[in-house]
Amino acid sequence: MHTAPIFVDASRCPLCHQPNACAQEIARATGQAQAPCWCASQTFSWELLARVPPAARDLACICEVCARGSRA
Repeated sequence: MHTAPIFVDASRCPLCHQPNACAQEIARATGQAQAPCWCASQTFSWELLARVPPAARDLACICEVCARGSRA
């Protein structure tokens, strides 16, 4: 059985599918260096990370809104 590859948009949150404001993706899209991403100074719970679909793990950043919501 052959399955088609899954496309992951690295500029969108894998949980809510809204733009994730990832500094690395902005730099890649614009060709301009960015300040360190907001997420570089954050700690994400294992519970939040487990919600990311397996196909998107390590390919798309969780957005700040979803990260904040996990702390509520």
